[in-house]
Amino acid sequence: MTIMVLVLGFAAPLAGAADPPPTSPSGKAQGLIVFSSNRSGPWRIWTIRPDGTQMRELTRGAAEEHDVDPAFSPDGKRILFSSTRGKTTGVWRMSADGSQLERICDGDQAEWSPDAKSIVLRRKEALWTRSLATGRERRISPEGWEHPSGPAWSPDGARIACACRWDAGNALFLLPSAGGEPLKVFDREGACEPHWSPDGQRLVYETETHLAAINPDGKKNRLVTYFGGVQRYGRFGPDGKWIVFCQGATERGPWELYRIPAAGGTPVKLTEGASDMNPDWK
Repeated sequence: MTIMVLVLGFAAPLAGAADPPPTSPSGKAQGLIVFSSNRSGPWRIWTIRPDGTQMRELTRGAAEEHDVDPAFSPDGKRILFSSTRGKTTGVWRMSADGSQLERICDGDQAEWSPDAKSIVLRRKEALWTRSLATGRERRISPEGWEHPSGPAWSPDGARIACACRWDAGNALFLLPSAGGEPLKVFDREGACEPHWSPDGQRLVYETETHLAAINPDGKKNRLVTYFGGVQRYGRFGPDGKWIVFCQGATERGPWELYRIPAAGGTPVKLTEGASDMNPDWK
């Protein structure tokens, strides 16, 4: 788990001061953002509406227990997260209201398959898929890969995007979810943390300082953020028109959550007063 930190290099309106996020027929902000935060002391899992309202802490625990890397299930009813509960880093799941906590296995950085029957996770310098029904696992990262990270399952279930680091830098890859040869997407600017758009047509990822988006075939690569500070952990919203992310003045944070139109534009601040990271939006 890496914790980092923030002074903003741009003037951004608070939530509600720019274009609003998508809304339901009732007028309420659509969806929910889950994230990790140290605003209550240890790192815990929290939720917030995409208009910056109704912040809520979901997990509790001992001072030495930390919860990070939350990820919604495809239907938004459950959350995967990484936790040091039990003094061993593991993958956990719970209901979206914070109830029914259950440890799944050792590892971290877990993500759901589109049918929610399996997960992909990182463990001991390798990426694995795991059936939630049987516990059967398959290694999908090649032998000899150093430091693979950030696996994300494609909406059609066929591929898993990830990053891999070596002496020369980072690269984005696509791995067949059933196993097979990796396909390199991009290998410059310290690329990592890829995440799919809901239609599977784009990937948002991190450079060393900003967020960018790219097609899965490596074409149409462009910056989404280009402000001062460091932008991290970009995720598309449920309609694909927005991206939620966190920003810090440096890689040491503190971090605050923002949303920005996926096509680029003015970012809108959602949180302040603590370090808030790892957002996911359903």
